Amino acid sequence: MAQAKRYWLLKTEPESYSIHDLAKEKNQTTFWSGVRNYQARNFMRDDMCVGDQVLVYHSNANPPHVAGVAKVVREGYPDHTSWDENDHHYDEKSTPQSPR
Repeated sequence: MAQAKRYWLLKTEPESYSIHDLAKEKNQTTFWSGVRNYQARNFMRDDMCVGDQVLVYHSNANPPHVAGVAKVVREGYPDHTSWDENDHHYDEKSTPQSPR
């Protein structure tokens, strides 16, 4: 039996990264970094599957709205920006061996 389609809501602030920025990316793909809410991070890392649909939500827009639809193109993985000292998402307690 085929797995039911799943949909995820990914929040972004359009002045930081918008659906238009995604459209300009090579192959129209990017990674989602800086997620520090553990439940959201775990959903992204452990539960999102290739082919799942994504509603890109502009949270800080006036009015807030779903700006577009995207698709998951890779299985989840730890956020590498958390152990990059030069990235503003750096977390000193996170390492490649023990990501947070």
